[in-house]
Amino acid sequence: MADEQAGLAGRPVRWGILATGGIADRFVSDVAKLPDAEIVAVGSRTAESAERFAGRHGIARAHGSWAALAEDPGVDVVYVATPHSAHAEPVRLCLEAGTPVLCEKPFTLNAAQATELVELARERGVFLMEAMWTYCSPVVRRMMGVIAEGAIGEVRSVHVDFGFVAPTDPAHRLRDPKLGGGALLDLGVYPVAFAQLVLGEPSEVRAWAAMSGGTDENTGLLLGYESGAVAALTCSFVADTARTAVVTGSRGRIEVPRGFLHPESFVLHRAGADAPEEFTAPGPAVSYAHEAAEVGRALRAGELESPLVPLDGTLAVMRTLDAARREIGLRYPGE
Repeated sequence: MADEQAGLAGRPVRWGILATGGIADRFVSDVAKLPDAEIVAVGSRTAESAERFAGRHGIARAHGSWAALAEDPGVDVVYVATPHSAHAEPVRLCLEAGTPVLCEKPFTLNAAQATELVELARERGVFLMEAMWTYCSPVVRRMMGVIAEGAIGEVRSVHVDFGFVAPTDPAHRLRDPKLGGGALLDLGVYPVAFAQLVLGEPSEVRAWAAMSGGTDENTGLLLGYESGAVAALTCSFVADTARTAVVTGSRGRIEVPRGFLHPESFVLHRAGADAPEEFTAPGPAVSYAHEAAEVGRALRAGELESPLVPLDGTLAVMRTLDAARREIGLRYPGE
């Protein structure tokens, strides 16, 4: 790791992009704005797809396989942007090649896969982080600081919702069980991650869902904590919800407006205060650059895990999602 730190001195972090879909496009566009990062390679399952993506973004090297990108000696870290049903294989390839990884959310299909990858990363001494951009958001980080300062007292409840009207085609990736479809994994990971950022891993998980075509489309979760706190969370493919978050404590509450997963602001209501206080983002709120910057910082510091997005936290979220799936009876092929 000391050699890697020395190798990063005085030059940008060199990123490789694994997969060529829409989220990879947005990631590349955001990371290109960072002064100490550059996109140097892309890898896909076919050379044609990789070459098209490279041409669109002016990327120097295009690899026709995931393994070739993982083994590219000119890449410092790989961003895995495949659908979550296909996260485990490319992350494993990168870790076995000794290449650091930033993997999109949800981290894997289930906690068992996530545990295998985390254990491999720790065994090999290779950096690994989930791309949970909410945790890297400047606004969310400020919110957590306000909570830690005791501004709202002891947290009693968290309420979060995330829903939109999704395509109904059963072959669409959001609906297809073979692709890990369903509202819980695609959307519910955000409310769960938000709640667990504030309260930690719950001691009890309860869930209910309306199912369609073998996946969940309208789901509610209730997380219980030994402290007496609760989290009420919903995710939906059949309704455009408010997409807000509220954290309530014994001496006040914090309201995060629409877009809680990458918020532009939050409002603090202190008990007994004459007026609420609003905190706004110091720069672009909706950006993948925040998580990429954290990866770069960690790599330069020689860290194998990010304190903002710790692997133990990622595993805890996956365990909660697994528990919720057991409650609603959602199993994926091969599990």
